[in-house]
Amino acid sequence: MDFELVKPSIPIISGRASQDSVVGQELRLDPGSPGLLGDTASTHSGAPRSPLAANEQASGGATDTQAAADAHRQREVRWMALMPTVPPSQARKNKKVKRLLQDGVPSSLRYLVWCHLTDSKARALPGVYNKLGKRPRVPAFTEIENDSVICFPDQPQLHNTHGPIVSLLQAYLSMVPDIQYSSALTSIVGHLLLLAPEEDAFWIFASIMDAHLRSYFSTSTIQIEVDAALLSKAVEVNDPAVHKKLYVSLQMAPASITRPWFSGLFVGTLPVDHLHRIWDIFLYEGMPFLFRVGLAVIHCVRHLLLQATSEESALENLSRPPLACLPSSADELLSLCFSMKLRDDDVRKQRVKMEAQVKRQAQARTHPTNGMPNRQTTSISLPRP
Repeated sequence: MDFELVKPSIPIISGRASQDSVVGQELRLDPGSPGLLGDTASTHSGAPRSPLAANEQASGGATDTQAAADAHRQREVRWMALMPTVPPSQARKNKKVKRLLQDGVPSSLRYLVWCHLTDSKARALPGVYNKLGKRPRVPAFTEIENDSVICFPDQPQLHNTHGPIVSLLQAYLSMVPDIQYSSALTSIVGHLLLLAPEEDAFWIFASIMDAHLRSYFSTSTIQIEVDAALLSKAVEVNDPAVHKKLYVSLQMAPASITRPWFSGLFVGTLPVDHLHRIWDIFLYEGMPFLFRVGLAVIHCVRHLLLQATSEESALENLSRPPLACLPSSADELLSLCFSMKLRDDDVRKQRVKMEAQVKRQAQARTHPTNGMPNRQTTSISLPRP
């Protein structure tokens, strides 16, 4: 399981106001910044500010707000100009797309960008979603209803009678019946529905599942075991002290850390604005980027992990890190993610190599004599035309 982990040579994203800022939102300003509150020496000495200074501050705040609004519109214009020129099937290979993602995705266009990155429109079959919704209820139907209320208590539009979360997952699980339901699915679907119309959210979700996540919800635990082992190795390279604390002193099972993060795409772990920026990059970079996010979260709560006296307290800080421990902006979190020592291509190669190795070992245990492969079939059940 040896592979090289190095700090990437790509440029670090500069810190700035969240790309989710929209016109009319209040900007969070650093009270100690010169130029925002006038002369800092006077401020710290307790000297009263003159009305002129107050007017200058208000003027500066208005200028900053206008600048943020202008930057937001410019990003909208660049994305609207780019998407028609780059086929969705080529979007994840396009350097212009990558540069725009690093610069930020306007919240007004986010779901359209996600459609583009997942090529979900190519998967969309006319009329299929409505037909899937008419099938008999899936076994997890009641559980989905309950989880939708628990996961989104302040969003009644998502979990009212026959709400979109239930409808979407009812359709998906009836289409892919080999998926083992988990509340993580409800969490992901709910966040998609906060941005996208229901049917569009369905095809984005189906695309994400097929490309990245389906193996996390199968009866096999192979992918979970592989990714947990790889993340453990990455933690050891980035922070040996934390690795020793988690995996040796507390004897934590690697999957207990990796499963909730990766299967739920960090929903519940990160604030919404941070989460959506993470998803922007994840839909371009793929699974290796989740390793970077995990390493960044560990870095943020490092002092709490080293002080932990039990597995439960460590897991609590990993799954729900205190807001004070996280970077104040989504872009600062992305910079931290990209600063982690990790070679993405090595992660991709090792995932394939280790998965094949684990499968061979499992097959040898299942068929020790005949050597015949134990092939798994993937079940898809689409409505007839």
